[in-house]
Amino acid sequence: MSSIFGSNDQGLSAQRQMKVWAIGGGKGGVGKSLVTANLSICLALMGYKVVSIDLDLGGANLHTCLGVPIPEKTLSDYLTKKVRTLKDLLTPTPIANLSIISGAQDDVGIANLKQMQKAKILSRLHELDADFVLLDLGAGTTFNTLDFFISADQGILTALPEPTSIENTYRFIKSVYHRKLKMVEDLLQVGPLIDQAMNAKISQNFTPSDLVARIIEINPEMGHKLKMEINKLSPKLIINQVRTQADIDIGFSMKIICRKYFGIDLDYVGYLDYDATVWQSVKKRKPLLMEYPNSSLVNNFDRIVHRLLKIT
Repeated sequence: MSSIFGSNDQGLSAQRQMKVWAIGGGKGGVGKSLVTANLSICLALMGYKVVSIDLDLGGANLHTCLGVPIPEKTLSDYLTKKVRTLKDLLTPTPIANLSIISGAQDDVGIANLKQMQKAKILSRLHELDADFVLLDLGAGTTFNTLDFFISADQGILTALPEPTSIENTYRFIKSVYHRKLKMVEDLLQVGPLIDQAMNAKISQNFTPSDLVARIIEINPEMGHKLKMEINKLSPKLIINQVRTQADIDIGFSMKIICRKYFGIDLDYVGYLDYDATVWQSVKKRKPLLMEYPNSSLVNNFDRIVHRLLKIT
């Protein structure tokens, strides 16, 4: 397995096919920007061309994790048509192959994107000259956040090993599940059944995983369409700030519960050790992996990025 500090010719392929990774989570403060920044750095160090986009439109701070001053041009300029293309927003970082597009800094209203604005951003991502585009999403379960997560080639969840974060992560997965099914026009006629399953509490009998069996009984064709849509959902999970083996094992427990309750495969791709260098790097406004190359987090991120790339 090649290290992130070694180049990788795969990233320089002439037959480029851009991949979009979205990093989300149930609540703020779980490390989404840290994860986005350092996955971006890992990919860039491997030779891939990477663009990180800060879509935490109410509190953009990804630039700080990447050691970049507040960029002069942000998504606000694109949405208000001050610039014509997303490429006009690209700001270089201290890391070769890695650029950032900053979220809005000035317009509070921009945090509530209209459907057309969201569609505009999504439809223009392919114009960026990149192997990977990483989306740093805002906290919570607004339709904007859910839609960016669903639209990505890979959705990555970040959680802390504590009850509130775990509960919020389940809530996020449930919201993604519900939103995805409600977006499929072919499933409109079973909308009430979907709502019933999604409104059930985890302790109740009728769960989202029971939904498929129930609908297959009523309408086999519709049930199999529903199953196909659910099978497309395979979010990745990273547990941040682990201190003990019990913290690490939370990821495996969440995987089992998601399979049982939602009927989906939650892929636990790795964990990040608790490390004080994280906060030191943020205070210094320096990228963590570059400022502290001997941190245990370097190995953590190395393992995670290879798992995400499925490199063995």
